[in-house]
Amino acid sequence: MDKRALLDRLAANGDERLLLGRVWDKYEQCRRRNIPVVTGFLSPAEQELVRRLMGALDVREGWLLWGGYDTAQRRQAHFLPDWQTEPDFEAVAALRATFYEPNSLTHRDVLGSLMGLGVTRESVGDILVAEQSVDVLVTEPVRRFLLDSWDSAGRVRLKVQPIGPTELQVPEEKVKLLRDTVSSLRLDSVLSVGFSLSRSKAAEAVTSGKVQVNWADWQKPDRQVVQGDVLTLRGLGKCVLEEVGNQTKKGRVFITVKRYL
Repeated sequence: MDKRALLDRLAANGDERLLLGRVWDKYEQCRRRNIPVVTGFLSPAEQELVRRLMGALDVREGWLLWGGYDTAQRRQAHFLPDWQTEPDFEAVAALRATFYEPNSLTHRDVLGSLMGLGVTRESVGDILVAEQSVDVLVTEPVRRFLLDSWDSAGRVRLKVQPIGPTELQVPEEKVKLLRDTVSSLRLDSVLSVGFSLSRSKAAEAVTSGKVQVNWADWQKPDRQVVQGDVLTLRGLGKCVLEEVGNQTKKGRVFITVKRYL
């Protein structure tokens, strides 16, 4: 299958096709010149597209996704030459902005102030907001720019300084484990457990286009999900099918779902 045909098959729309084309070009640049090449920061949905592309190309080694720390949501795709075994960790830089008034900034406030300075979204990774500080993952050129230019977010004054990756203040994930039995691993059944919905409400959410499986839209309630799948429901957040257990005597399946709060 040629490049155009493969992109057409993998992409659901023009934006996805453009993204995949850029990523493929990065991969080919790495292979052709035997140098490390890195993309901008990618959302979880975009990362899933990259995984699909590399799977279609049968590329299992020589690349990885990294966002500055192990549980980062936004990550860069790093393509490695044959002489390199680890990514260039310096491609992900960090800075900390501190402020006086506790809890005076939200993620949206911080992102808005960065966009107001002309920083592109693909140059910004995770934004980790604490009580009186916020840690931001960015590319190194953007960090240098922000150290000179970023002094406020809205009306909140900021004191900005560079930090290393080991200094990141990563918020503890707030989760709830939900255990139940389902008649099958249908999407609507697992969704109903994860978000405490009736089966009919869960099915309605799926068919109305509010649900994603592993960051890809899905509108068929009878889709079978597997352990590790990430389910997102617009307006309610995300959950993960954490564990699939044994069957009961009546043929129902024990499952554990991790709901992010």
